[in-house]
Amino acid sequence: MNTLFDKIWDKHVVQQIEGGPTQLYIDRLYCHEVTSPQAFDGMRARGLKCFRPQQIFCMPDHNTPTHDQDKPIADPVSKKQVDALAKNASDFGLSHFGMMSKDNGIIHVVGPEKGLSLPGMTIVCGDSHTSTHGAMGAVAFGIGTSEVEMVLASQCILQQKPKSMRISINGKLGEGVTAKDVALYLMSQITTSGATGYFVEYAGEVVKNMSMEGRLTLCNLSIEMGARGGFIAPDETTFDYIRGREYAPKGAQWEKAQEYWKTLKSGDDAVFDKELSFDAVDIEPRITYGTNPGMGIGISENIPSLGDANFEKSLRYMGFQAGEKLIGKKVDYVFLGACTNGRIEDFRAFASIVKGHKKADDVVAWLVPGSWAVDSQIREEGLDKIFNEAGFEIRQPGCSACLAMNDDKVPAGKLCVSTSNRNFEGRQGPGARTVLASPLTAAAAAITGEITDPRELL
Repeated sequence: MNTLFDKIWDKHVVQQIEGGPTQLYIDRLYCHEVTSPQAFDGMRARGLKCFRPQQIFCMPDHNTPTHDQDKPIADPVSKKQVDALAKNASDFGLSHFGMMSKDNGIIHVVGPEKGLSLPGMTIVCGDSHTSTHGAMGAVAFGIGTSEVEMVLASQCILQQKPKSMRISINGKLGEGVTAKDVALYLMSQITTSGATGYFVEYAGEVVKNMSMEGRLTLCNLSIEMGARGGFIAPDETTFDYIRGREYAPKGAQWEKAQEYWKTLKSGDDAVFDKELSFDAVDIEPRITYGTNPGMGIGISENIPSLGDANFEKSLRYMGFQAGEKLIGKKVDYVFLGACTNGRIEDFRAFASIVKGHKKADDVVAWLVPGSWAVDSQIREEGLDKIFNEAGFEIRQPGCSACLAMNDDKVPAGKLCVSTSNRNFEGRQGPGARTVLASPLTAAAAAITGEITDPRELL
């Protein structure tokens, strides 16, 4: 019996090139402003039109400021990229969710919440965290700019088929342990290259019991283990999430789609190239201490002593030492958001900790919704009042401090507890120091002013 990955992949094969790659049909292409300009220029140079424009959706997110979005973008590079995407979408007849439109946000948040990302699809974007959409039961992966042009022109891509891996997490997660903690735990166990060459299917009791938001977070971080992508077989949780969304099938089409989606699972006798299994009891709230997402510990643990040159270099950059705990370290910045943790559930989690408390005076906190839809939900549920009373303000949607391509940059030397996906040197600004954590751990740091075990505040 085939794996689910095989089922979706095989259904999209246009032709297999002998001794070479597969020509794979792509159901959905997402374009943002950073990795698409050269692709559109290439299309113009060759006098080409988009093959299936209705399958392509464009939106700016990386360069968008998270304040005063109604005013012209001050940074000239950001403005040029955002304006170029709008023009390219217009010239090629593509759907464009521009800044300040109700449809705008981070592309990997908007796709699922609008029902654009659906089970059984192949989905690509010129962005490594496209694996997020795998939570919908889709085969989703990031591609390069030349490949973006290939899909614009033909709705197909040339790809080598990855190997398959299944990661099962069983048991019941403890108090204060989130999908983000599960992902950070897996990275620490597998390493940031342990899934290289594989497409990962997540399974087991923990995954089955995760909300869609949790699944989106888990799949988002697949790339940080080196995987080509990660995904989860669709089930009732998936169907309940999709039902009624703007681009989701309706009426008889819904019934037909759901019937097909129910077949999207690996058979009981499916053979994977690699299988790994983990136990929920071993996972506590996590935090990183180094300069890649795999350098993490349980929040109550001590930084290990590995002794190799890269490890020592990481600790020097972070200002930490082997053998010490991170609890109690002074925090300068807290960032809630990104395509990893910018959804409504993440804001609910943050609010559950800060309610009735006040933000630490010397902490700068950026709370950035992943989309205008999330922003609306925050206000409908009254979370904005909880944040305001605690001394926080909500910024406008965008990628924000995840990668510092906009105004939200952490200053050199400052320590940021971030819900984003990468903690590389300079990722959040030149010289910035980043520790990755869940929204609960970020909230705990925001009100205490130091790295704190969130379980103490639940």
